[in-house]
Amino acid sequence: MRRQLPFILVFLAGFFMIFQYFVPHERSEFVYEFLLDWLTIIGGFAMALGIWSLIRVSTDKIRRKRENWGYSIITLAGLFSMMFFGITNWEDGSFGFYIYTAEGLSNSMFRHFFDYILIPIQATMFSLLAFFIASAAYRAFRARSVVASLLLLAALIVMMRFNPMFGAWIETVANWLMNVPNLAAQRAIVIGIGLGIVATALKIILGIERGYMGQG
Repeated sequence: MRRQLPFILVFLAGFFMIFQYFVPHERSEFVYEFLLDWLTIIGGFAMALGIWSLIRVSTDKIRRKRENWGYSIITLAGLFSMMFFGITNWEDGSFGFYIYTAEGLSNSMFRHFFDYILIPIQATMFSLLAFFIASAAYRAFRARSVVASLLLLAALIVMMRFNPMFGAWIETVANWLMNVPNLAAQRAIVIGIGLGIVATALKIILGIERGYMGQG
């Protein structure tokens, strides 16, 4: 029963969500809103579980002196520092706890950690991602065939469309490329993703896909 009960709950929840979408009755919408509230609660517990998992994995790595265990110390120090400064603040010379309030988020140390550590780290990660994208684009746009040459020409037109040296024609051609061939490809990708989501959802509802139970 420990294995059958989760499958039954998933089937009932999935079937109800399909039923509610096609039959938007007042009672079904009430249950739908009720389930959305539970989704928020489960999300909060999932975040707490994720934090606990991070602490447990990092402490185990430090205790066993595994490879790069020093980074785990930095991870835990950053985690607890952000948590501490995010829920505390000095107001009128007195120390207080402000959990999930504007006063807690206005802590100067919390803002400094956010502005001068977290944001530069995110900017670095996106800069590295942009570098790899540029490297992949260079390899993809090399004119080694007719198709690659057309792709290279289309990319050059799109990139140069805002350059006033080429006049208004390049913007017209670029807009046609973006609104006709590019949009057709985007719609095909979106339709494919949608069909994949529907197929995966049906497999989960019918119990064919059991990955969330730790089964293949």
